[in-house]
Amino acid sequence: MSTLRIAVPNKGRLEDPAAELLLHSGMRFEKTTRSLSVPVANVDVELLFVRTEDIPELVADGVAGIGITGLDLLEEAGLAVEVVAELGFGHCRLAAAVPVSSPVQDLAGFAGLRIATSHSRVTERFFADKGIPVTTVPLRGSVEVAPRLDVADAIVDLVSSGSTLRVNGLRPVVTLLESQAVLVQRIGLEGAEAELAGQVATMVRSVLAARRKRYVLMNAPADAVDAIAAIIPGFEAPTVVPLAEDGMVAVHSVVEADEVWNVLPRLRTAGASAILVLPIEQVIP
Repeated sequence: MSTLRIAVPNKGRLEDPAAELLLHSGMRFEKTTRSLSVPVANVDVELLFVRTEDIPELVADGVAGIGITGLDLLEEAGLAVEVVAELGFGHCRLAAAVPVSSPVQDLAGFAGLRIATSHSRVTERFFADKGIPVTTVPLRGSVEVAPRLDVADAIVDLVSSGSTLRVNGLRPVVTLLESQAVLVQRIGLEGAEAELAGQVATMVRSVLAARRKRYVLMNAPADAVDAIAAIIPGFEAPTVVPLAEDGMVAVHSVVEADEVWNVLPRLRTAGASAILVLPIEQVIP
């Protein structure tokens, strides 16, 4: 069987969440700080720990079958690879910002400006699509200081909380792209490698689905089951198990994690007691 190579970030904000996701997906591996290539013990997979920005090209060129990278980096690379799944971490946005004192208030105000960025391709395409002429100033680092050094009039950079912009006297004006970590796959993957890639994608999706769910268990009078089922229907219907005490049952179900706050008081009102809320490791509907 062919070994499937998975390109994984070796540093930065995506490194730890990516490795954690693969571990939770059932892969067994040990990574050290100097690891470049790590075999997975329980499946024919090799992990390549590389720079996040190199992963789109490594996947497109066939060095790796699949990889984890940022959507912003994928868009900037402009390579033909398939996005298999959005991974729900590494959220940020690619934003155009100007100095606080700048008169620019909207998208049209960027016309004719010099824009410093490490995302030249995305920036040029975005403003070209809007019919707004700009000049990009490619920079690899220290993008935020470009206006202060008179290298540029504005910047396009990744923004999470916005604190870095504020520290450097900048304010965001428009968002070019919403980004997060994504699982990407080489187009045209075939045979055993494609089969393994499909299995990895299924297991990753099962972890992502589980993170959005909670397993809820409770005791309740048998005559309260209909009311409880209306609150937490589960995938199809809640599981109901008779208890040793006559007229009492145990009810098990799965609910959306975001709904737990609202659901628990309603369950209590419906007659449920001894309510337990547990995390779920993997869910395959």
